[in-house]
Amino acid sequence: MKSLSVLGSTGSIGISTLSVVESFPDRYCIEALAAGLNLEALRPQIRKHQPSVVAVRRHEDAATLAGEFPGTRFTYGPEGLEEVACAEAADTIVAALVGSVGLAPTLAAIRAGKNIALANKETLVVAGDVVMAAARDAGIDILPVDSEHNAIHQALRVGPSDRVKRLILTASGGPFRTWSAEKIAHATLEETLNHPTWKMGPKITVDSATMMNKGLEIIEAHHLFGMPSEAIDVVVHPQSLVHSLVEYVDGTLIAQLSVNDMRFPIMYALAWPDRLDSPLPALDLAQVAQLTFEAPDPTRFPALRLARQALKAGGEMPAVMNAANEVAVAAFLEGACAFTDITVTVEAVMDQWAPQNRPLIDLEQALAADDEARHFAAEILN
Repeated sequence: MKSLSVLGSTGSIGISTLSVVESFPDRYCIEALAAGLNLEALRPQIRKHQPSVVAVRRHEDAATLAGEFPGTRFTYGPEGLEEVACAEAADTIVAALVGSVGLAPTLAAIRAGKNIALANKETLVVAGDVVMAAARDAGIDILPVDSEHNAIHQALRVGPSDRVKRLILTASGGPFRTWSAEKIAHATLEETLNHPTWKMGPKITVDSATMMNKGLEIIEAHHLFGMPSEAIDVVVHPQSLVHSLVEYVDGTLIAQLSVNDMRFPIMYALAWPDRLDSPLPALDLAQVAQLTFEAPDPTRFPALRLARQALKAGGEMPAVMNAANEVAVAAFLEGACAFTDITVTVEAVMDQWAPQNRPLIDLEQALAADDEARHFAAEILN
């Protein structure tokens, strides 16, 4: 029986993870949960899985829940996240928090020797060198849950790592794949959140629309698989059924396909190196009939260029780029800026940071750069 802690249990990945646990009660149990403010979604999770400890964002919510569930210990805030991440009885941590808030607890879990099922891409974007060095020192596995990196992890098992030519990340293209630049400039929030193939939280859905999500994934792939930026490509695949590919030096392309349901990569990450008998429907290729691919448009979607620039600059720059993006996306979700202001803000913050960019040494430096970049972004948006 493998015991899990889930960071971000009320988000889309957290909910899918608990669904997988419920499908395999003889293999998995829940030791700890961490959520934010969505107590209505959290309460039934506590009733069903009876975790030993639960973390929420606010002290008053922890106190309220403690009165309702006397058999569970409740904690809160950043310290609560770290406590859930380092829960002694947990074997694996599912890191599914959204944004850079997931970095510190995930790094704490690594240092505590927990295996990581990673769905929080910002952890590696903000401090990839620090996190991967900690994982090597602890001798633990980081299994990617993002469908693209999960697909690459599977495809890399086909041949020797020194025979890999390039990684190819697939992108849905988001809701604005066929829109003109002029039309994108006037995109509404409702249009942005109308993703054509995936049901995700609002932040990642906006990132998909700008294609910043794919930019973050380029940086994440660099750290997970040790590949340089020039060996990581992106191709738009609207059907979202080919989740990514690996090209070997002999010209062979190995692709991973499945129904676009996040429970597939979650099952893989939790069971690795084993495979589970899936209760989910398999992909019917005859019914699919057609798979299409196209190159991304760097003019309409400049986020890919910005991410590659951040990766090339290294040091604090990826953390700065991510922080600016989080602030700008939050402003867009609140109706405080236009859709195209997101990448404009990110580029302006990166330009402002460039003269002071330094090599990244530790977590504290990454978080300080994150904090300062947020102030820059807020000033630009204001």
